[in-house]
Amino acid sequence: MLHLLPGPVRGVISFVLMAVNTVFWSVPIFLCVPFKLLVPIRAWQHLCNRALSAIAGFWIRGNTLIQQLSCTINWDVSSVENLSPKQWYMVLANHQSWVDILVLQKIFHKKIPFLKFFIKKELIWLPLLGQAWWVMDFPFMKRYSKKLLARKPHLRGRDMEITRKACEKFKSLPISVMNFVEGTRFSFEKHRKQASPYKNLLKTKAGGIAFVLSTMGDQVSRILDVTIVYPDGKKSFWAYLCGKIECINVRINALPVTDDLRGDYLNDNQFRERIHGWLNSLWLEKDRRIEFMRNC
Repeated sequence: MLHLLPGPVRGVISFVLMAVNTVFWSVPIFLCVPFKLLVPIRAWQHLCNRALSAIAGFWIRGNTLIQQLSCTINWDVSSVENLSPKQWYMVLANHQSWVDILVLQKIFHKKIPFLKFFIKKELIWLPLLGQAWWVMDFPFMKRYSKKLLARKPHLRGRDMEITRKACEKFKSLPISVMNFVEGTRFSFEKHRKQASPYKNLLKTKAGGIAFVLSTMGDQVSRILDVTIVYPDGKKSFWAYLCGKIECINVRINALPVTDDLRGDYLNDNQFRERIHGWLNSLWLEKDRRIEFMRNC
């Protein structure tokens, strides 16, 4: 319906609708806070987390409906059989734009458990969303520079400890752990500075994956390797709201969680090399897949 309006008008209306949708569903999320914090009984906490995930599902559904009203996108998504919202998954994806998160939420909604991802600590101050993520036990990560770690070596491994504690919470309720293993959104400037070995991707960080699999490996059903391509080139969140994204292609590969993907990342050098090699091979194949998807 809104797609008949000029792009900037659609963008403003879509933004307002998504803001209203976010405020509306934030209210019941924040109402759950005192009940969750004041009753430290595991069964009660489990019930509260289920309620929070259900509320977040309604928020995702609202955003999807707004997108359908404001723009027409041709979705080309490969299917994966035997997915279930009652199992645990790890989701890995390339990262280009904030739009990636909306894409992942849409294609996996009700097919797998609610996506929880690692968030930069600064985003806790993002109005409503940051606080909602905190209530829902999203792990907030603080990145330390090499210079700071050299001066304060006790900070080394702090992010891994945060990951371990988050995974302990994740064991009580089926979830999908989302990890953008490049650590940041792709840009040609970042690609150049990194001297990335890939044409369309940044270098990977394997620590988070290793800790999740080591802590939860017996529970994680499969690893879902997701490749997102915007045939017209990556677009900003504003372009998405304005209906300037005409096509989104997504390929999903389901991978088994094998024993060689679990180990002591901090202390076992052989395991660290093995997990890095596995992830680099995965990213090399993803790089080729992106080229093929763009040219087909």
